[in-house]
Amino acid sequence: MNETAAAVTDPLLDGLNAPQRAAVEYRGPALLIVAGAGSGKTRVLTHRIAHLLRTRDAYPSQILAITFTNKAAAEMRERVAAIVGDTGRAMWISTFHSACVRILRREAQQFGFTSAFTIYDSGDSRALIKRLVKEHEADQYGLTPAAVQSRISKLKNELQDAESHARNANMNDPAERAFVAIFGEYQQRLQKANAFDFDDLIAQTVYLFRAFPQVADQYRKRFRHVLVDEYQDTNHAQYALIRELTKPVSGGSEPFASGGMMIFEADTTPEVPGASLTVVGDSDQSIYAFRGADIRNITEFERDFPGAKVVLLEQNYRSSQNILSAANAVIGNNFDRKDKKLWTDTGAGELIVGFTGYSQHDEAQFIADEIDRLRAGGMAYGDMAVFYRTNSQSRALEEIFIRAALPYKIMGGTKFYERAEIKDALAYLIAVANPADEMALRRILNKPRRGIGEVTETGIARFAADNGLTFRDALAHSSQLGFGPKIQAAIAQLDTVLREASAVLIPADGTVPPPTSVADGLTLLLNKSGYFDMLRASRDPQDEARLENLDEFVAVTREFARNNPEGTIADFLTDVALVSDADDLDDESGVVSLMTLHTAKGLEFDAVFLTGVEEDLIPHRISAGEPGGPQEERRLFYVGITRARKRLYVTLAMTRAQFGEVTVAMPSRFLQEIPVELIDWRQSPGDVNSRGGLQSRALNARRPRNDFGAKPLAPGGGLKPLSTNADRFPNRVTAKVRDNGDLELAPGDRIRHDDFGEGRVDAITGEGAKRIAHVRFDAAGSKKLLIKIAPIVKI
Repeated sequence: MNETAAAVTDPLLDGLNAPQRAAVEYRGPALLIVAGAGSGKTRVLTHRIAHLLRTRDAYPSQILAITFTNKAAAEMRERVAAIVGDTGRAMWISTFHSACVRILRREAQQFGFTSAFTIYDSGDSRALIKRLVKEHEADQYGLTPAAVQSRISKLKNELQDAESHARNANMNDPAERAFVAIFGEYQQRLQKANAFDFDDLIAQTVYLFRAFPQVADQYRKRFRHVLVDEYQDTNHAQYALIRELTKPVSGGSEPFASGGMMIFEADTTPEVPGASLTVVGDSDQSIYAFRGADIRNITEFERDFPGAKVVLLEQNYRSSQNILSAANAVIGNNFDRKDKKLWTDTGAGELIVGFTGYSQHDEAQFIADEIDRLRAGGMAYGDMAVFYRTNSQSRALEEIFIRAALPYKIMGGTKFYERAEIKDALAYLIAVANPADEMALRRILNKPRRGIGEVTETGIARFAADNGLTFRDALAHSSQLGFGPKIQAAIAQLDTVLREASAVLIPADGTVPPPTSVADGLTLLLNKSGYFDMLRASRDPQDEARLENLDEFVAVTREFARNNPEGTIADFLTDVALVSDADDLDDESGVVSLMTLHTAKGLEFDAVFLTGVEEDLIPHRISAGEPGGPQEERRLFYVGITRARKRLYVTLAMTRAQFGEVTVAMPSRFLQEIPVELIDWRQSPGDVNSRGGLQSRALNARRPRNDFGAKPLAPGGGLKPLSTNADRFPNRVTAKVRDNGDLELAPGDRIRHDDFGEGRVDAITGEGAKRIAHVRFDAAGSKKLLIKIAPIVKI
């Protein structure tokens, strides 16, 4: 049978296009799959895994597939299981952090930790760093907890510790000395607490492999095929981990099956090649430089892995061709990329709709009206999304959506596991699972209130230090702490509760499963500690909501027990700690999703509204001074475009209130990169054809020719409406936006504002349409007003 016939009859290859088949069938040391947006990369990855198994090129336990979110990992596991059945359970399909936790749970004792280590989330790390900044009085040098935390995270992602950083730092600078001291003590406190922060999970695994070659070889022997999704988002630590896992093995032999695991005999053979590596990614969607992602990991893949095969996936199965043509045109202006052109055979689709409004409220009203129109046409709210560059842009959208009674949800708000009551419940569980975690114990020391204040907490810590005890051990000596009977009783009661929970959740002999489920243990802790009673006795409606959240959390633990009959408390805490922002995005079909462009990565909707497409927003003004900043902003805009399946809107405002003042906004340079024939431009009525109107001035301020995607300018200089939709657009929210024409104001003039009342002009700055009045209002204080459109009159 020839190769073509085999491809047709093989169910794993049937339905794949030619590049997809080439990627699935490739058998070599390194493969880069450049997967354009919507090109079916998950299908290719899962079919490649299944093909490896079916052709006997790999055993299930020899495959490690890494993704960036738990949702993506779960989807991949389900897809592989649907193809290969239960045999897929032996594979490691997980996130970077989940895979590293799994390794560290087994190997942590190699460098002084136990397998019950705690994972500190961002809030836990911030709390510890805040305490250290205070202890070192580092605020006098301008060091803030947020800045210190961000810098430590960046250094860890570059695989630097306090010592290695200090060798190259300017230690004559007192601020730098303070930072290095805090960094070093932070790591000491983590180790004392038997804890890793999130960045440690990968960095410490790399350290483990480098410090203990025999351990590294065990995993290199096991994983003979490593597959990595979203490779363009990897940082230096993740890149180093992949390199460590794919290095040649010092010795190896054929594996044999034993009890469902693959066992390797003693090394008797010479060095064998490293694991085959498959990475999937798209440099055009690299948008996480601020998190440490290094685009060079994918753009220089062929240099890092000589002889690597590259497969381009350009056929898109998501969007219409008009949307893809716009995306291609925009991203083609970046130079740090492999050239590719997304295409689809589904047809041109609708034109992109562009809209310009006077203000952000004007823009938001148009979006609300279009959502109403799309909904009336049969599109579900859940199939529509509004994207913006900065969170502050959501305010005007929310105001209009509330007035219009549109159901919406802000994606990326307060996460379930970040709520105070959930953090408290987790701290109780952590105090049982890892008694060395002082941060968790300090959190629950006075929750619910037991009369234990800061003085008592400090006294317990001092007693522990003086007697060589842990903070947890000190609780058992309440009578020796020197406090009054009431506080002694409170400390003893907490100690008793933790001991009772430990007895039922952590068997003394280490057997699995534990005698009591995590759900029952959590219920015991919340009941006997008095936490539930505290909330039930409260008349505060928020406490009722907190009680409901805790009930939901207990339900989460019961679901964990059903899905993991032998799961331990440490397993549960690991699952919770590794929930990412993307995993928290609820799949709600009844609401419109509002989110930042960064949050939108990996999602798709029938209709997408890209808002605030203006200079200084997208591209953001901060990006101008950063190496590669404008290119990353263009990639971010490209990601936003390619989330749309059927309808794409790009909107902007001619004026925008930011930081307490109204400024004239300019259309983003990215709009000029979209071919004019792809956009149907619309705008608010009013001042459309007036000579020298605000809108036409702003539209043409940086444009020597009319290539904005609009029809020709009217003889009077105004922009012609493109459709009757523009004439019908209800301009209900711009009543206080006026055209003051050539209103002359000078310092000392008195004015009246519709909202702020009367005031005196202190100064005039700017020229023409950008003239700003600096006004001191009698009641409202100082304001800056754009004279052209402010609702003011001279008195």
